Amino acid sequence: MGELKKLSPIKAAQTFINMQFPNCDGGLLAGSVVRGEATETSDLDIVIFDDNFSSSYRESLIDLGWKIEIFAHNLISYKAFFKSDYERARPSMPRMVSEGIVLKDNGVVEAIKNEANELIAKGPEQWLTETIETKRYFITDTLDDFIGCDSRAEGIFIANTLAELVSEFVLRTNHRWIGASKWIVRSLRDYDVEFAERFVKAFDDFYKTGEKKQLIQFVDIVLLPYGGRLFDGFSLGKNDPCP
Repeated sequence: MGELKKLSPIKAAQTFINMQFPNCDGGLLAGSVVRGEATETSDLDIVIFDDNFSSSYRESLIDLGWKIEIFAHNLISYKAFFKSDYERARPSMPRMVSEGIVLKDNGVVEAIKNEANELIAKGPEQWLTETIETKRYFITDTLDDFIGCDSRAEGIFIANTLAELVSEFVLRTNHRWIGASKWIVRSLRDYDVEFAERFVKAFDDFYKTGEKKQLIQFVDIVLLPYGGRLFDGFSLGKNDPCP
């Protein structure tokens, strides 16, 4: 006999919930398979809501031919994750709930989805002027390290840090959510596709050729509307009151 045909993502997730969480209050299928971005290594992100859970937990396993990640919450615990994601400006959990396909609902999912949608639409908190100044300083510091570095190996990792700092700066100063790893580029594309392409090209050219000029110019252009590089006169914590 040949290998059994793998269930579709929705069918597999539905079957999994029926087998493993038959009494849950709600279930969602989220992640790349829902967004149409699945790859050969994609798993099923399944969010479970059950008021009998004492606390939230996360679990990874293989079932029905799929790698499955479970994000389990009771009807209160998810709120702490929403709050934490809002404060760090990375709406991982709210996005999963907002995008998720409903697999089961005993009347609780719509309200939670509404919470997620409202949080995402609200956007992260605006950066204060002091925060922008601090971020400018650390980008400048990292850029100086990059400019002065004559080690190819070290330069690669300084550029990695620079990519994270610059992407965060652009997104947060434009009141946009940030991301990590693959979500850096996705978040930049959500903000401005043309800018995201220039961002990727500036770093990609350095990684390919070792030429720094284009990347340095790109970072300077990003900083220019906020006063450019910042070093002289920057102070952090000097006037804070003693404890």
